Amino acid sequence: MFDPLLPVRAFGLAAQRFNTKGGWIMSSHVAMSMMLALFPFILFVVALAGSLSQGMLTQDMIDLVFGAWPKEVSEPILAELESVLANSSTRLMTFGGVLALYFSSNGVDAVREAMTRAYHDEDNRPFWKTRLLCLAVVIVSGAILIVTATVEVVLPVYTSLVSDTVPSKAWSWFSGERLAWIFAFVIPVAAIFSCHAILPARRHSMRQLLPGVLLTFALWLLAGWGFSIYLSRFASYSATYAGLAGAMAALIFLYLNAAILIFGAEYNGALMDLTEEGGKDPDEDPGEAQDKHRGDPSELL
Repeated sequence: MFDPLLPVRAFGLAAQRFNTKGGWIMSSHVAMSMMLALFPFILFVVALAGSLSQGMLTQDMIDLVFGAWPKEVSEPILAELESVLANSSTRLMTFGGVLALYFSSNGVDAVREAMTRAYHDEDNRPFWKTRLLCLAVVIVSGAILIVTATVEVVLPVYTSLVSDTVPSKAWSWFSGERLAWIFAFVIPVAAIFSCHAILPARRHSMRQLLPGVLLTFALWLLAGWGFSIYLSRFASYSATYAGLAGAMAALIFLYLNAAILIFGAEYNGALMDLTEEGGKDPDEDPGEAQDKHRGDPSELL
């Protein structure tokens, strides 16, 4: 029988585990790693798209990455990023693509470690295998951004031409503005789901992953809205950090999002523990619960 209080109990258990397992510390590690990986990732994606119409696609790809960020956070980062891109050539970025790829994978690896801990998995995979996984995630993510940016540019032009021949209200759904809003929602959800489905050591079912994914996305929206209000009305980072104000605002924003991402995984882990038949005591230490589940080794003798 479904327990109507199960989501509330899982939320409380996830909050307890997040705090006791050093979730805030792990969030700072993920935030710093993602901050250091952000510029290399954009440079890698631009180098990957170098054979295409770079001037047109670059801005669209940047909008896809930073479209959901509060303007107060994204504008200083975008200014520096555009300055770097303006002074860099495709050949130079392609030459440094290997380093950019590696540094970008460090951010993914930090998320992988955080998600594995949140799901209480033991990752016994060798270093080279986890590193290849992180590199593959960066490459696939870059390719998806390029394809998405291309669709966002080409599809409105195509639908405009078709609508002139075959008038229909359905074509209005493929306008550039509507596509930008659609991608602004689809890409974060896909990124969250990928973190839950691909990065942990064990694979979990869609039913087990979906609650944490939806919770993470909802909390991301609230965090972005709240942090934007905080920056515009209350915060004065420029008085404290001077020229580093934009970087500090971005780092704190990433810190909040990293904490929410880890909490979403903890929420899924708590739901799995609470719904497991003959499951563990919610207040029991995860390590002790795993030992108890395996049984006493002396009984096997």
